[in-house]
Amino acid sequence: MNFAVGFKSLAGDTQTMDNLEKQLICPICLEMFTKPVVILPCQHNLCRKCANDIFQASNPLWQSRGSSSVSSGGRFRCPSCRHEVVLDRHGVYGLQRNLLVENIIDIYKQESSRPLNTKSEQHLMCEEHEDEKINIYCLTCETPTCSMCKVFGAHKDCEVAPLTSIYKRQKSELSDGIAMLVAGNDRIQAIITQMEEICKSVEDNSRRQKQLLSQRFDSLYNILEERKKELLQSITRQQDEKLQYVRGLIRQHGDHLEVTSKLVESSIQSMDEPQMAAFLQHAKELIKK
Repeated sequence: MNFAVGFKSLAGDTQTMDNLEKQLICPICLEMFTKPVVILPCQHNLCRKCANDIFQASNPLWQSRGSSSVSSGGRFRCPSCRHEVVLDRHGVYGLQRNLLVENIIDIYKQESSRPLNTKSEQHLMCEEHEDEKINIYCLTCETPTCSMCKVFGAHKDCEVAPLTSIYKRQKSELSDGIAMLVAGNDRIQAIITQMEEICKSVEDNSRRQKQLLSQRFDSLYNILEERKKELLQSITRQQDEKLQYVRGLIRQHGDHLEVTSKLVESSIQSMDEPQMAAFLQHAKELIKK
């Protein structure tokens, strides 16, 4: 269904009041801040109830959603800038109240309630019935409409509800959805942070194991090198001893061979002696040798 937008006349300060109102809107409930207003460490503001809702959704182990007990400890992220807010044992009740914003809200409400209200107003007007405001919601078609459309128009056979009740309900549902998304983002960020810490832990453990393994192998290598050196020295020592013994035997047998060779030579010469007396004179000495 199509709508036309009708505007009342704007006063000179209406734009200023509208801009001020935008600054007083809570990013969670999308309504004007309700007391008490808490100020986060990042200097952004939240209704205490909205801050508590986000806190409860982000910290289910501390307090279940919807509980009225006081929260204690925990953390959540600012919905405006994603800055992490760390709470003490008092929970959101330990956050400082922003009295300046509360005073501005009071002044704004006083100015807005004056008889000569210059705040701009706008109403969605029914295009089919130009003088009728959009004041009901067609549940069947899921669209806003006017009373005349319900009585005489396209929605006369549809189920309808007051526009304000549907507005409040859907706004509440959207607020809850925002809180759930914020809490979900916090949980995902926490999981990512945990995984990054696990990766760092794995890298650190791997580095330590590599270092320890290298040290052990270096120590084992040094032990083997020392043992190798000892065995080589032992083999060399045994070799020298055996060579010295064998070479001594060689010299001993060589000297004996030289003596026996000379004796053989002398004996052969004596065998050629023609004179028996001379032969006997030398043969007796050679036989003794």
